[in-house]
Amino acid sequence: MSSLIHCIYASAASRPLETPAIASLLEKAREKNQRLGLTGMLLYTEGSFFQILEGEADAVDTLYAKILLDSRHVHVTKVLTEPISKRVFDNWSMGYSAATRAELASIPGLNDFFGKAQSFTAIDSGRAKKVLEAFAEGRWRQRLA
Repeated sequence: MSSLIHCIYASAASRPLETPAIASLLEKAREKNQRLGLTGMLLYTEGSFFQILEGEADAVDTLYAKILLDSRHVHVTKVLTEPISKRVFDNWSMGYSAATRAELASIPGLNDFFGKAQSFTAIDSGRAKKVLEAFAEGRWRQRLA
């Protein structure tokens, strides 16, 4: 029996990441995720990461444990882990978008959060699900690299 879960976490970049560094990170993540049977997406804005990992529980938990030790991330905060019946990001080993604060603030339920210049590391599970829902409804999909 399959035990699919998704893990949503947020973190701050230990140093600012420019486009080439993000491209390198994504290339390695996509390769590793494909080997592990993981899918997901990553948003990055103003030094904050928001990531959703989907897959078998053991694979997701193992990768999350490695992320906790990754020097590119600080203030890693697990927002939510829960079972899922199907993947939202089934076509991507790691989708990506550089989201702007204005785009995030335009999502109902997030405007007060990002309007106060909050980072993803302070996001709660309700707001995290709003970002997930926005993506599932098509936001950012056309821009994913």
